[in-house]
Amino acid sequence: MKHIYAIIICSLVLASQAMAQTGQGIISGTITTSDGIAAPGVSIQLKSRNKGTVSNDKGQYEFNKVNPGNYILLVSLVGYRTAQQEVQVTAGQTSQANIRLDASDAQLKEIVVSSKQKRYQVSAVSPSLRLTTPLLETPQNIQVVTNKLLADQQIFDMLEGVTRNVSGATKLEHWDNYAYINMRGSQIAAFRNGMNVQMPWGPLTEDMSMVERIEFVKGPAGFMMANGEPSGFYNVVTKKPTGITKGEAAVTVGSFDTYRATVDLDGKLEKKGKLLYRLNLMGQLKGSHRPFDYNNRYTIAPVLMYKFSDRTSLTAEYTYQYSKMAMIGANYVFSPKGYADLPRNFTTAEKNMPPTHVNDHSAFLTFQHQFNSKWKLTAQTAYFNFTQTGSSMWPDSLKANGDMYRATSLWDAKGKNLMGQVFVNGEFQTGSLQHKVLAGIDVGRKQYIAAFGPAYSLNGTKGPFNIYHPEYGNVPDMPPFDRSKPLKERIKDVSNSNEDQRYQGIYIQDEIHMFRDIVRLTLAGRYTAAQYYTTDTAKASQFTPRIGLSVSIDKNTSVYALYDQAFVPQAGRIYPNKSPKPLIGENIEFGIKRDWFQGRWNSTVSAYRIRRKNQLVTDPEAHGEAGLNYSLQLGQSETKGVEADIRGEILPGLNLTLNYAFTESKITRAEKPEDVGNPVPGFAKHNSNGWLSYRLGKGALKGVGVAAGYQFLSDRSTWAWAASNQLALPDYFRLDGAVSWQNNKYAVSVNVNNILNKYLYSGSPYGDFYYWQSEPGTNFRASVAVKF
Repeated sequence: MKHIYAIIICSLVLASQAMAQTGQGIISGTITTSDGIAAPGVSIQLKSRNKGTVSNDKGQYEFNKVNPGNYILLVSLVGYRTAQQEVQVTAGQTSQANIRLDASDAQLKEIVVSSKQKRYQVSAVSPSLRLTTPLLETPQNIQVVTNKLLADQQIFDMLEGVTRNVSGATKLEHWDNYAYINMRGSQIAAFRNGMNVQMPWGPLTEDMSMVERIEFVKGPAGFMMANGEPSGFYNVVTKKPTGITKGEAAVTVGSFDTYRATVDLDGKLEKKGKLLYRLNLMGQLKGSHRPFDYNNRYTIAPVLMYKFSDRTSLTAEYTYQYSKMAMIGANYVFSPKGYADLPRNFTTAEKNMPPTHVNDHSAFLTFQHQFNSKWKLTAQTAYFNFTQTGSSMWPDSLKANGDMYRATSLWDAKGKNLMGQVFVNGEFQTGSLQHKVLAGIDVGRKQYIAAFGPAYSLNGTKGPFNIYHPEYGNVPDMPPFDRSKPLKERIKDVSNSNEDQRYQGIYIQDEIHMFRDIVRLTLAGRYTAAQYYTTDTAKASQFTPRIGLSVSIDKNTSVYALYDQAFVPQAGRIYPNKSPKPLIGENIEFGIKRDWFQGRWNSTVSAYRIRRKNQLVTDPEAHGEAGLNYSLQLGQSETKGVEADIRGEILPGLNLTLNYAFTESKITRAEKPEDVGNPVPGFAKHNSNGWLSYRLGKGALKGVGVAAGYQFLSDRSTWAWAASNQLALPDYFRLDGAVSWQNNKYAVSVNVNNILNKYLYSGSPYGDFYYWQSEPGTNFRASVAVKF
């Protein structure tokens, strides 16, 4: 807290110096079309003054340090008459000038196509994060990955290279059905449209065909939505209707018999624009560099929005995702000698192993009402229903000579999430202070049940499977699993899972803007009560405060400091039959943000320290057939780090995302003194990524683009904490590239991944042997898209 006080004092000194420039005001507003759609990339000029700006992605603009007086705003749009509006500026006040434009549907298309759209950089978060303050002025490190960047990299889902676009984020081993992402020393929670949808092994990871953007929020932020891990969370924002009648279809082919098709339809269901729709469809056949491995999926995602008026709307969203994949666990490789001891395409699976089926249903209903220009109400509810029917494989034992005793067990699961949130955003003045208020409640219930047994041997007629001399095709047909009883009746022993969590939270935040918006002080608090059941029933509650400070050095640069806490009930199991305690987190963070060249690109540098009490890590001991399902609870861990991100258009046509993170995470308190100082598993000390793309904007080669990117990890920690046979993972370096061509209607692109054909993997010790999961060698994806 001493650091916070020091920052506040310094900030007030800066603010007092800025006060010397008295007698000036601010002009701000939003440019929209007649049907309420924000118009980005619009030029706004102050007549008779040498000042101009461009509206951001939300149609917002602002002029700072304007002398008192009457002015005329000139608004220029391609293909439209110049609009004018008078505005009066008062000393020390903000003058609002919102401009609505008469534009037909066709003209609006022209604006979207002709304006200089930002491919990799945005200036504000989505409404689902509740915040109305621009990213530059928000006292927290939030990084946004746009769908344009995801398309340039040809990323299919969260299991692929999304994390390469954010400093310090790392994807760890997975089961092909959900994403496991670490950041700032621990796993981060999965959010969708502002709601925590995390399940123990679900829900099914989102396909990118339905995704508008992905927001990585670093550090605790539970005050503004559902409970979140102290390290942060990623928020998947799904596509919504825009009111523009348009469509896009794409076909992709790739290595390992990969075939994919997507369709995105957007428009109005009636002429007045009151009923809007969005429909995204995806179908995919996807093979693997490993024999007998695949993941075939399809997605149906319709959205309807009804606009009662310009101020009130109701949005209904439904998503169905289906996946048929190889037996879970078949993508792991095992060896008694160490990592990468076997070929990259090695597998322990067999051709006759039955698939796993996942059916994932989700629905959102969102009501929004704008009382006036300063106050807005949002109410949202969500329902998730996840069903998995399948099996998994894992070795019973592995001998030094390579003899593996393979085993398979049932893995049927169901998950249900039911959540509701109501919150209000508002603004008011008290003297010279402007207040931005956020207040709300959220409630939810999460249920997950899974049957992991019984287990059967997969030994064939010739004895155990030898990893050094594999013989396939000797395994008899799979045993008939008994599914005659409902899943609830099959979960009776500790090797199965039955988790039920309920929570209720209330929060309030006041963001106080002082000294003509040079200084912004955030005061917030949240009270959370939770009841959860794994093997026994427990209750817990906690008040968590938050203090943030953001100071504008100039109109393009801000510094910030943040102190906040987190409280997260934890699902899991401590051997032999105990539920874990809630996770308590504390975060201190400092940073500097800057927009460069009229906001075309921005940079963020932050330093932080997070302390966690009762953090869960994987239990390295194999407690029978359910060893993977147990956890250990640490006394206290501490993670420190520095992160830097750059993203945006550096030069015309040249877009960049570049990041670096230094992370160090250690045990600081433990029951056993010898454990103090051990690293917490699952992070890389050095993590750097880059993606650079250039597209020609004129000449005979107009529309031709090239891109290249890398991923680098160094000093990687494995998953097993305190394992006696710990081996360091090697450094990770992957180089990718792409060539493309596009115009206003067509786009063609070819991406090549792992150009250097390196053997890349992540893994960990397990018992007295090792396991790892490999990535494919050099591979390609080629796509053709058409807009209509």
